[in-house]
Amino acid sequence: MQEKLKKVEELKNKLNTLRPFTEDELKRLDEEFMIEYTYDSNAIEGSTMTLEETALVLKENITIAEKPLNEHLSAIGHKEAYCYIENLVKQKHELDEDEILNIHSLVLMDRPEAKGKYRNVPVKILGTNAQMSEPYLIKPNMENLINWYKEEKQLSLIEKITMFHLKFETIHPFLDGNGRTGRLILNFELMKNGYVPINIKYKDRRRYYAAFKSYNENNDITEMTSLVCDYLIEELNKYINMKQDR
Repeated sequence: MQEKLKKVEELKNKLNTLRPFTEDELKRLDEEFMIEYTYDSNAIEGSTMTLEETALVLKENITIAEKPLNEHLSAIGHKEAYCYIENLVKQKHELDEDEILNIHSLVLMDRPEAKGKYRNVPVKILGTNAQMSEPYLIKPNMENLINWYKEEKQLSLIEKITMFHLKFETIHPFLDGNGRTGRLILNFELMKNGYVPINIKYKDRRRYYAAFKSYNENNDITEMTSLVCDYLIEELNKYINMKQDR
C-alpha cells in the first residue's frame, strides 16, 4: 500500500510541474470526466442509462424516450452537484454539514421530499453486516465524523479521505443518494487538496462493495485505499500524458 501511496504523490508532483493547463485543455478533460463520472456513479446505484444516453442528456439536453424521468433528473442532478463541488474547490471552502446537505440536495433532484434531509427511518443494506446509524444518531454521528476528519493527524491524506468515505457510507445518513453524495464528497476533498477527481467505475462495483465489506467486518481500510490509489494513478497519468503529448 505504501508503494501505491508513494506513486500517487510522485505523479501528483510531476503533474504540478506541467501546470498550468489551458482553458481548452481543462474544458476537454472536465467534460469527458463529468459525463463518464455521472454515468458510472448513477449506474452503480441502478440507473439503466447508457454512457451514450448520459452524454446526450447532459450535452445536448435530449430526452431519451424509453428511459424514466427520474433517471434523466438523476443525471442532471449529478452534473449540477459536480459543478457545485468544483465551485467549492475554487472558493477553498472547507467541508461542513451544510455543504454535505447542499450536495445531497442537488444529487436527489428527482426526490424533492427527501433531498437535503437526513432519513428518519432505520435502514439495512441487504447482504452486508454493516450497522447503519439509527435515525436519532445520524446528526451527532455526522458532526463527530466531520470533527474527526478535521482533527485526524495519524493517517496519510489519501487514507484519511478514504476513511471518511467509508465512515460516511456506514452512517448512511440519507434515505437515498448516499453513494453518489459520498463519492462527490470524496472528490471534493481530493480536488481541494490538489489531486484530480476519480471515477469509480460501474465495472469495478464488486471491488468497491468488497472494500466496504472489508471495512465493516474487519475495520480494514486497505482495500478501499488501494482502489482510490489505482484510480488516482489512472487519472493523474491521463492528465500527464495529455500535457506531454502536445
